[in-house]
Amino acid sequence: MRRTLSSIKLIISWNTLIVILLATGATYLSIYYEWKVDFPLTIIGIAVVFPIVFSIGGAYSRRENALGQYGTIKGLGRAMFFASRDWIRDTGEDAEKSQNDFKQIFLDIFTKTREFFQTTDDINQEKKEEEIYSLFSKLSKIIEGLRDRGLSGSEVSRVNSHFSKMITSFESLKHIFQYRTPRTLRSYSKIFIYIVPIVYAPYFALLADGQPLGVAFIMPVLFALIFTSLDNIQEHLENPFDQLGEDDIKINAEKFTKTLDL
Repeated sequence: MRRTLSSIKLIISWNTLIVILLATGATYLSIYYEWKVDFPLTIIGIAVVFPIVFSIGGAYSRRENALGQYGTIKGLGRAMFFASRDWIRDTGEDAEKSQNDFKQIFLDIFTKTREFFQTTDDINQEKKEEEIYSLFSKLSKIIEGLRDRGLSGSEVSRVNSHFSKMITSFESLKHIFQYRTPRTLRSYSKIFIYIVPIVYAPYFALLADGQPLGVAFIMPVLFALIFTSLDNIQEHLENPFDQLGEDDIKINAEKFTKTLDL
């Protein structure tokens, strides 16, 4: 029950109240001045609902793609660690240091990646991005250190292949984060979310003809709730890394590092 209430709070926000006030206010004025017009409802589907649903679909696809790339990064990191631990037969201090180096560098990479995705300032984003690339460079050197422990050239090449794919997946995640649903489409949807309930006030007044005043406000309130709820859902899916919505991607660096030894 608590989780359901938390979800409701995410999809019903301050903009919902604003649209409800605009819709009910315009409806009251239409009833008072007897402005009654029979507007077609198909315009709402074409002008408002379809663009929002299209944006939600695009944002959901981006989230699913991001989940796949994140899973790839974790899988490749785990494969590299297992290679450093299981492919070489030495058990001395060099082996322990190498494994600790891998765990620490993965912890740093995932932590900095999480910070990068939660940063909204462009200057700080650029700084975090540089730090991540510096950590990838350090990881590359750690991989080359496997040669000194006796790993064959072909096996080091295979680990380097994992490393290359990890960077590719990070780049994909970064582009998903930086390039989102077209801003013009989102602005278009928001404009019509506020305008349509006002324009359709004479239609709501027509539906309420002969009904009690309280019943007259049911339709404008429903329209406002539907429009703003869809818009808020799209907004939360738009950035799956900000850790504000329930459907966000959780980058748990500490848990990943901890499970490497399992």
